[in-house]
Amino acid sequence: MRELVRACKAISAETRLRILNIIMIRECSVSEVMQALQISQTRASRNLGALYDAGLLTTRRQGAWVLYSVNRRGLDGHSLELLSALAAMLKSEPVAQLDVQRLNRTKRSAHQGG
Repeated sequence: MRELVRACKAISAETRLRILNIIMIRECSVSEVMQALQISQTRASRNLGALYDAGLLTTRRQGAWVLYSVNRRGLDGHSLELLSALAAMLKSEPVAQLDVQRLNRTKRSAHQGG
């Protein structure tokens, strides 16, 4: 139950829902999140950190990059069901659809390693 409460608190902000929406599609760096959501580095990092701290995301290093992805191995069944339901709901949200379109055009910029 504790993990589910933590997950629900983490997704209680629009920016974090939008971040989860794109990261459920593919792993992303901070710069890709910035580009897809059109937000600042500070805002992207702060919200990625909140999702990571809640156990919803995991990271891996690839050279200079820190890539974020859904923590499928670390989540229990209820949290995975919650993410699946969110993905289905966000498919019909115009803002989320625009984020996905921008995600498809993003590039990992060489000057931002994270």
